[in-house]
Amino acid sequence: MDKKLLGLLITLVLVFSLFISFVVFEKPIQTFTRAADESVPSSEKSLVFAWPLTTKASNNEKVMINVFIRNANNRPLPNKAVFVNTTLGNIETNPQITDKSGKATFYLTSGDPGLAEVSASVDNQIQIKQKVTIKFE
Repeated sequence: MDKKLLGLLITLVLVFSLFISFVVFEKPIQTFTRAADESVPSSEKSLVFAWPLTTKASNNEKVMINVFIRNANNRPLPNKAVFVNTTLGNIETNPQITDKSGKATFYLTSGDPGLAEVSASVDNQIQIKQKVTIKFE
């Protein structure tokens, strides 16, 4: 009888601890049971930057686009193929491979005026959530 009571008490404590951890940390059980894969790119932590955001509509004027690929722990991921898409203009050298800091650099040109929305993806599978809009005048 004492062994059954002890087993029931241990089960009750484990279930209560699990419940409290969900309430306090508000994270799914997977974050507690599995280690995050360090080589998987994060669509939310990866970044897209462009400079300048406004330029002349001339095929001679280039806009530099930097894409930084990061994992869920915000660490850079080298040797990832990055693809950049735009609604206006042309991207030079697409795709690019990230360097040791997780950075890939692209150049955008356009002979037509308008707004170019630039998006990026990793390995043509993971779409980066952040997008950049560039104005060609």
